[in-house]
Amino acid sequence: MERPDLNGINPDIVNYIEALEAKVVRLRRPRKTAVTPEPDIIEPAEPPTTQNVVTISGQGLIKRTPRHYYHRQRRGGMGVFDLDIPGDDAPAFLTTADESGSLVIITSNARAFRFDLDLIPESPVRSRGQSLTARLALQSNERLISVLPADAGSYLLLATDKGHVRRFVGHNFGASMRPGTVLFDTRQIGAPAAACWSEGDSHLFIATRSGRGIRFSEKQVPVRGCLGMRLEPKDVIVGIASVQESSAVALISADGKGTLRLVSGFRANKSPGAAGKTTIKTEALVGIVRAEDDLFLISRLGKIIRFRAEDIPAKNGVVQGVNCMELRADEVVAFVSTH
Repeated sequence: MERPDLNGINPDIVNYIEALEAKVVRLRRPRKTAVTPEPDIIEPAEPPTTQNVVTISGQGLIKRTPRHYYHRQRRGGMGVFDLDIPGDDAPAFLTTADESGSLVIITSNARAFRFDLDLIPESPVRSRGQSLTARLALQSNERLISVLPADAGSYLLLATDKGHVRRFVGHNFGASMRPGTVLFDTRQIGAPAAACWSEGDSHLFIATRSGRGIRFSEKQVPVRGCLGMRLEPKDVIVGIASVQESSAVALISADGKGTLRLVSGFRANKSPGAAGKTTIKTEALVGIVRAEDDLFLISRLGKIIRFRAEDIPAKNGVVQGVNCMELRADEVVAFVSTH
């Protein structure tokens, strides 16, 4: 339709028509894409490395991304989006492993699997996962409990939901391990709750959801295991770490607060099986890991942050912790330390 001659038309009507024409022109212009603010990056990524960050959801979706794609941020930042999963799922496990390596996976039925990481294609930071559980052929009542890099120690230590501890020689989880190997009878000592690797000459540091913990010599765990920690009603074990007197452990709560607790400031028990002592003031501890160079935290909404562990002040005593990750209607669900 051609524009008619507007001569002789009331000037107010002409002005109105021209205003409408100008608005139509503006609406036809391509919309600018919303720019997502860059995270508060303080350091570039490390040089290219074969180390991968592995993210796994509660329903068994897995992805791996080279670690150098994750920039370091300031402690207390919001992080960036990582695993892209459906709304009814959420991240549940976070670990690191070499791209040519494998994972050791422990399930609620005390079965162990070894999974080669190169079976999963490399993905960008924000990407969808692939089904891990379909490859493992889990039983109907079985779920993932712990995911660790394979061959990362001489012994694998495992704590159960009843507070018991079992110690396994590392070569039992080698490349020749039969998929779904049963480690023990869960009816006797409970289901697996947490696991870690050790060199055999360390102390074990066990922590619970309420922030209580116990430390004792790993050598005191007999061949068939023992009670490692006496649990309070409704409390659950959330982590186990192999530590030395000179170590520090990272304790992170669901609210994004955390601390580095110096092992030397947490007195060791003479034997396993005692009640724990307070490690950090919280009612929702996510876990415990031996602090190394960097910490990676991931939230229920799939945001991940990387920062230097030394950014958290190291403490000898019980504290509430400092802000490690800014959260908005969200919570930390998993974390890992790497060097």
